[in-house]
Amino acid sequence: MEQKNSNQEEFKYHYKYPHPSVTTDCVIFSFDGTKLKVLLVERGIEPYKGRWAFPGGFMRMDESAEEGALRELKEETGLEGAYIKQFGTFTNPNRDPRERVITIAYYALVKLQEVRGDDDAADARWFSLDEVPSLAFDHDMILRTALMELRKQIHFEPVGFELLPEKFTIKELQNLYEAILDVNFDRRNFYNKMKRFEILEQLEERVMPTPKKEAFLFRFNINKYNELKQKGFRLEL
Repeated sequence: MEQKNSNQEEFKYHYKYPHPSVTTDCVIFSFDGTKLKVLLVERGIEPYKGRWAFPGGFMRMDESAEEGALRELKEETGLEGAYIKQFGTFTNPNRDPRERVITIAYYALVKLQEVRGDDDAADARWFSLDEVPSLAFDHDMILRTALMELRKQIHFEPVGFELLPEKFTIKELQNLYEAILDVNFDRRNFYNKMKRFEILEQLEERVMPTPKKEAFLFRFNINKYNELKQKGFRLEL
């Protein structure tokens, strides 16, 4: 009788109907000074062996979605310490040929760094957005959704600290915004709008971006930058 009760307790919370597995995927953006980059891995196993996709994989039973995403990102690319932000859940019943799989998607902005393919990934590489091949699963849709989220975010909180070097020119900051939004800005108008938010500190140092022209270097006022990230703002460019 005691054994029977033990078995009943063990299976008390088991759901008898079929239910989906859960994966995570990470869309990692970076910037090379001119173009926005995205991190992809070449799949080393089926399905879609040899195709490019986002770093990701199945969640373990003892981890949260965020923990699983960071673990897979490290295992497949060697990248650690990214501040990831959840932006969507993708649930098409036919999105994965193996079984019914729901994926939770995250994105992050990181400085450009060396990556390496490992674990299930045969390779890991940064791609410019205009060089991204057709992706495995529904990752083309996930990329489009991540870009829309990033372009929406850039109007309500500052972007740049995560992607630019510590010291940068206004032109480099403008290049970043143009790469994300896929538009061109008037240089003076862009600078005046950024200046109004008081997140930039002009340094005494100068560089020569062209042989005939000097440019001041700037850095972010971290306190003001973080304050605006918390409070938010409305950027009209």
